[in-house]
Amino acid sequence: MANGNPIIGQQVQPVPPKPRWGQPPYQFGATETYSENILGPVAFYMSNLWIYASVEPPEPPQYVAPSNSPFIIATNEQFHLKVKITFNDTPLTRLLLCLGAKIEVNFCAEGCGHKATEKDLIAYVKTKKDQFEYEVVYTGTPDSAGLTEGFYVIAAVANIGPCDHPCAQFLFGAGYLARVYLQVYEPF
Repeated sequence: MANGNPIIGQQVQPVPPKPRWGQPPYQFGATETYSENILGPVAFYMSNLWIYASVEPPEPPQYVAPSNSPFIIATNEQFHLKVKITFNDTPLTRLLLCLGAKIEVNFCAEGCGHKATEKDLIAYVKTKKDQFEYEVVYTGTPDSAGLTEGFYVIAAVANIGPCDHPCAQFLFGAGYLARVYLQVYEPF
């Protein structure tokens, strides 16, 4: 302190003068109220990352063979990757969803082992007015996706935005959800 003023670094910062009257210095009227968060926050949640093929798993205690597992698929078998995205309900969320935001999900297939490849499988949907839940699904075969024989760990990376409207050409948010497993084999 130098003469009642705090010292920051080597500079002396002046202390603002105290008001002469008892009225608060930043009040502009007798009955003011301000809203700090008019439209509310926008948030989304990712859940239910799932992979499924053209078969259902057998009831326990049955044996799981490649022919009856949704997680062990042939290179020519159709499979689906999906994730659920849920938005909160605020006025700003309603506006962004009404503007037609793009929800793009990059399903990252990371191969484990020397034969397994690494591929990004992309799927997207557009938001709609008053719809707060979306399922983004990628559908294909390992052959069409470029997945070779091997073991894969799947993760989902979501990007929200931009919108169709020219004033909303921004990325509004991103999310990550990981760890479902897939095995790809060459059919007999």
